[in-house]
Amino acid sequence: MVVERDELGFDAPAPLGHPARLGLPEGQSTGPEVGERLPDFVLPDQNGNPISFHEHRAGKRAVLVFYRSAVW
Repeated sequence: MVVERDELGFDAPAPLGHPARLGLPEGQSTGPEVGERLPDFVLPDQNGNPISFHEHRAGKRAVLVFYRSAVW
């Protein structure tokens, strides 16, 4: 498998010109801005139990980290 690194330093087995590695179209929303309140969402925990983001935090601050891509 050939892994190529893009200009941002991300490695992936897909070739650099592959559509999966293209950036977002001009003007595409990338999500909330820094400091903007997130809408509530529910995701399962490690045991499959639903966790509501805002309810679970109980008003405390939180940091969310989303990875642009991952190669496992």
